[in-house]
Amino acid sequence: MESTISTIGVVGAGQMGHGIAQVAAMSGFDVRLSDRDGDALDSALQSIEASLDKLVSKERIEPQARDSALDRLETTTDLGDFADCDLVIEAIVENMNAKAELFRTLDDILDDEAILATNTSSISITALAAHTSRPDRVMGMHFMNPVPIMRLVELIEGLATSGETSQSVEEVVQRMGKTAVFSQDSPGFLVNRILMPMINEAVFALHEGVGSAEDIDAAMKLGTNQPMGPLTLADFIGLDTCLAIMEVLHDNLGDSKYRPCPLLRNYVAAGWLGRKAGRGFYNYQ
Repeated sequence: MESTISTIGVVGAGQMGHGIAQVAAMSGFDVRLSDRDGDALDSALQSIEASLDKLVSKERIEPQARDSALDRLETTTDLGDFADCDLVIEAIVENMNAKAELFRTLDDILDDEAILATNTSSISITALAAHTSRPDRVMGMHFMNPVPIMRLVELIEGLATSGETSQSVEEVVQRMGKTAVFSQDSPGFLVNRILMPMINEAVFALHEGVGSAEDIDAAMKLGTNQPMGPLTLADFIGLDTCLAIMEVLHDNLGDSKYRPCPLLRNYVAAGWLGRKAGRGFYNYQ
């Protein structure tokens, strides 16, 4: 059965949200991008335009494709404008209470047949779905950062997610030119279940003086052929996000191997969150 999804809503105009909105608009979907902060929406739109202009300058897309994508994209601070969306993808802060509140609000706004998806990197899909009247139409749709470049999308079914919902969302991913992998609804899913403990162990190595940040990153880049060292990657992701995911893994799996490094906690407490804050394991001032 061919997917009937034509209009996609994206909640959250941060790096992930505006990346998802850009890819959706480029793939022919009508897109509504929402955020409570009008300035964040303006900044997101500027980033999307700059990204599309760069693709045109590199002759990756035609100017007409850029213009068409921008024509399909609307921004709004009012979630009521999502009433006719077929699929809404949540990309707000990695916090269960905030996501649950948003899902309850959207559940009241959307048509009964609309699908609610979350870009969460670690939170239970089943638990989120329980805050709605449509648990069969809720699914995890975890994009990688930066969204326009990274090909992977993790798809996660909750306990009640229907096969029809799963198929519709997979078709959206394919239309976006992405590759889908399916994960069980387990903390961290696939990517972060493996990636975040590696990053956390690199922070422990720094914390214990096993090596400098530069040497740890160089060792992993050159020794394991990774494009980016784990501490540089942590700065790119955001140390607050890394900590939040490690806490979900530790709290839900109960294994001490997922204990967040004290140095990671200290950096987050200091506001040294990585690139976005100008300082993390490296100084970006």
